[in-house]
Amino acid sequence: MIGGRVAAGPARLAAAVAVFLCLGAGQARADWLITPFIGGSFAPETTFLVFEEGAGRKLTFGGSVAWLSDGLVGLEAEFSHSPGFFEGDYVLGLVLTSRVTTLGGNVILAAPLSITRESLRPYLVGGIGLLQARSKHAGGLFPVDADLLGVTLGAGAIGLVSDRTGVRFDLRHIKAASGADGPLARPELSRLSFWRATVGVVLHY
Repeated sequence: MIGGRVAAGPARLAAAVAVFLCLGAGQARADWLITPFIGGSFAPETTFLVFEEGAGRKLTFGGSVAWLSDGLVGLEAEFSHSPGFFEGDYVLGLVLTSRVTTLGGNVILAAPLSITRESLRPYLVGGIGLLQARSKHAGGLFPVDADLLGVTLGAGAIGLVSDRTGVRFDLRHIKAASGADGPLARPELSRLSFWRATVGVVLHY
């Protein structure tokens, strides 16, 4: 009798731990966030031979797919495109066509849902990827044709307005971490860098 009770104690304890772990696993969750976005680039710096006034302040659009836990950590794949990036304010400028495209993978550090609950959820984001720059100039002078390693650092906030939709406000600094210095090189100047501010519609799964 006593032996049966002693044996039942560890069994009950193990069962309780198993139930607790199952409940914890059920309560913890991760969400998929698909976010098409639009915005603009500004404050560009480059050592490419681009002389047009207003270059780098352009419309940007793209999209991201993110896996975000209800704790701190998430992962993101993101694409963005800025047509006319090196073209200035003049209709008859030297740059005929141009673009800057980014494709990268990022780590997200977000405020836990246990803290933010139903309010905006702020986050930090950083990662690496491809930074592709292209341009064609009048007379074939000073073309840009570069595939660079890009580094992204930024911050933003996500707010859900329903179970399936929300909005994202995002600010990032994108900077080339590779490539030849170019004729305008200075120690503190990147081959190409710019800021990007966007707003997006979040599709929550």
